[in-house]
Amino acid sequence: MISRAIPKLPFIDKQATLHYYVEKMGFQLQADYGDYLIIAFPEAELHFFAYPTLLPEKSDFMVYLRVQENIHGLYVSLQERGVAIHPNGKLEQKPWGQLEFSLLDPNGTLLTYGQQS
Repeated sequence: MISRAIPKLPFIDKQATLHYYVEKMGFQLQADYGDYLIIAFPEAELHFFAYPTLLPEKSDFMVYLRVQENIHGLYVSLQERGVAIHPNGKLEQKPWGQLEFSLLDPNGTLLTYGQQS
C-alpha cells in the first residue's frame, strides 16, 4: 500500500538549488549524495537528481505542495525572504476551491502551493 509520494526534481547547479531551498525557502538538507539530494520541511520531502544539461526555460517539471493552514503567512514570509513569486502565480482564489500561488525554482521547476479554502 502506498503511504506517501515524494517528488524527484532536477537540479542544474547543486549550490544554487541548496541556496534556494535551504537558505531562502527554509527546507533542511537531509542528505547529499553528490548527484542526489534529499531536503525536507515538516510534512514534506523533496528529492533532487543532477540534470546539468537542463535548460530552465524548457523545463516541464512541476510539483503541487498542499498547505494545511495559513497560506497567507507562508506567501508573505517567502516574499520577505526574497523569493520571487511567478509573474502569473500571485496568491489568489481558484475556481476549484483552492487558494494558490506559484514560484519557479532556479531549475525551472514550477512549485505551486495550495490550501483548500
